[in-house]
Amino acid sequence: MTFTTQHAFARTDRSRFGQWWWTTDHWLLGSTLMLVGLGVMMSFASSPAAAARIGYHHAFHFAERQCAFAAIGAAILLGVSTLSARGVKRIAFVGYGLSILVMMILPLLGHAAKGAQRWLEFGGFSLQPSEFLKPCLMILVAWMFAEGRKGHGVPGVSIAFVLYLLSVGLLLVQPDIGQTVLITVAFGAAFFMAGVPIRWILGLGAAASTGFVVIYLTFQHVAARFHKFLGHGDGVVDTHQVDKAAEAIRAGGFFGRGPGEGVMKRHVPDLHTDFIYSVAAEEYGLIFSLFLISLFGFVVVRGMYKAMKLADPFEQVAAAGLFVLLGEQTFINVAVNLNMIPTNGMTLPFISYGGSSMLAMGLTLGLALALTRRRPGAYASSEGPAAAGSALG
Repeated sequence: MTFTTQHAFARTDRSRFGQWWWTTDHWLLGSTLMLVGLGVMMSFASSPAAAARIGYHHAFHFAERQCAFAAIGAAILLGVSTLSARGVKRIAFVGYGLSILVMMILPLLGHAAKGAQRWLEFGGFSLQPSEFLKPCLMILVAWMFAEGRKGHGVPGVSIAFVLYLLSVGLLLVQPDIGQTVLITVAFGAAFFMAGVPIRWILGLGAAASTGFVVIYLTFQHVAARFHKFLGHGDGVVDTHQVDKAAEAIRAGGFFGRGPGEGVMKRHVPDLHTDFIYSVAAEEYGLIFSLFLISLFGFVVVRGMYKAMKLADPFEQVAAAGLFVLLGEQTFINVAVNLNMIPTNGMTLPFISYGGSSMLAMGLTLGLALALTRRRPGAYASSEGPAAAGSALG
């Protein structure tokens, strides 16, 4: 008697899972899931000190919550990565609309902390809508840029600017200067990659520079942070966290103090969130810190490489914009920890504790993986229809 069996994960598997598996970039997927796992590991390192400082009796309160966030974030990443380009647009349209609506009600119902009103609290969970706004905005502006290039009378560039300005306006109301800078740079990168005339890019750069000057003159805490960073502040801004983070990084040396042996995390309120990189450096050392940065760098560089090979202008700009978001946010967080730029409250993607950050980054990379999947006609040149067809089996 002869039995015919189909090997698991075979290239001839025509199921939805099989096609997803063989068209998804395994290097990007594996590296991203590794970052999620490292985030869980670091939450166990920082949770006892954070819980004790806040007054929670359970030492691993934050670690257990981060495990739940990581599981949901990974599920979002995997689920969204199965979408088509049309599905990506739909998710972005709905996500942007909901994020804008929630941000509009934040001044009335939002939770205020550290001088800002950025969160909506419900059921013991704090939602930061701006985290979800970022990837959705990148998808929509790339879509509008692509529609504008078709020459069918759609004012794509104008619509993209309206979407961007609406987002910035609501962020400044909170205020959230860090996120404003983040989406402005990412928007400028998408604008550049869309192939618009150089005079438009120069105009955008001049407008952004003017805007940052206005922010500096308008928001006192921004000016105070810059003055303190430059070494001639008046003491208005507390640099305790930055100073302790620097001590933690120096204390870690090449190989670190060892898991759970960090000392500085007991003295800094935000070491499990914005300054989690310092915990990693102190407990696991310079070698691990460089590995972590290299892992982020690999995801961004490979993602940009895959994005630039896409044949469709929308998919190319959208995917590249998402990887720019990831790289830019990573750079800002690490630079703050190293005291290279003023503090701004930016999380380290997948590593810092936080539900909104983890779920939104799962969405961001899920969208990026969906756009960079190898489909017939998706890639130009050597990764064109023939290669994509081979990937489908």
